[in-house]
Parts: sequence; C-alpha cells; structure tokens
Amino acid sequence: MKFAKQESAGYLVNHLARLFARGLSTRIKPIGLTTGTFPALLELWETDGLTQKELVDRLDIEQATMANTLARMERDGLVVRKKHPSDGRAQRVFLTDRARSLRDPALSEAMKENDDMLAGLTTPEREAFIGLVQKIILSKQKDADRDAPSGNA
Repeated sequence: MKFAKQESAGYLVNHLARLFARGLSTRIKPIGLTTGTFPALLELWETDGLTQKELVDRLDIEQATMANTLARMERDGLVVRKKHPSDGRAQRVFLTDRARSLRDPALSEAMKENDDMLAGLTTPEREAFIGLVQKIILSKQKDADRDAPSGNA
C-alpha cells in the first residue's frame, strides 16, 4: 500500500487549515488579534459569560490549552473572569468592551479570507464543500459522544 499525500483527506484538510490560518492571521493581526484566540472569541461573541469548561466542550480542545488561551486573552484585555454565581469552583468568562468592539472588524476579515480562499469555486461548489465538511464534523462528534464515558461507573 502506497501513501499518496495529495489523495489523503487528512493531509489535504490539514494543509488547507494551515493556509486558512495563515491568511486569517495576516488579516486580524493589525487589529490586535491572533488565530489562537479567534475561536474562543467566536464562541464568546455568540454567548458571553461561558465557563472555561463550556468553551473547552464547544471548541473541542484540551483544558490546558483553553486555560493558556484565556490567560493570554485576559493579559491582552479581551476577557475578564468572574466567579460563577452557583458553582464556587467555576469562573465565567466575559468579553471586555475592547473585545466586543473588535467583533465586526474581525468577522469582516474572516469573511474576506473565506471568500478569497474559496474564490476558485462556484457557488454550488462552495455550498457542497461547506456541507461536506459540516457532515464529516457532525459524524465525528456523534462518534465521540457515543464513545465518551457515561460517568455512571
């Protein structure tokens, strides 16, 4: 069996993700954002006041990675953490005014990057591409949910 990277979905998607990240980084760096904080900002722009655990679950990343990301975001004046009103162990993460003010310019740059990256595709091809990627992600999330320990030990 011969491995052909140009026919490997994993290799190609990883390469594509790096191209997207590089382009997005170039676009959002001038407004003071990084690709490392962008996913958390997307979630918080949608639902401010999430806990770190909720962000970990929504972004499907490691707890330690999220903790480091939030520390950087706090340092950079993008978020503040406040004690959870009903769970003494948890903190809720809230956007600062600065982070809220960056929402529209950041989303505009992200949409431009998406448009530029997909410029070689027709509208139906773009829709098919997005639909297939969503289908793969949903399928893997369902697998992960099914395989996750139930906690009923």
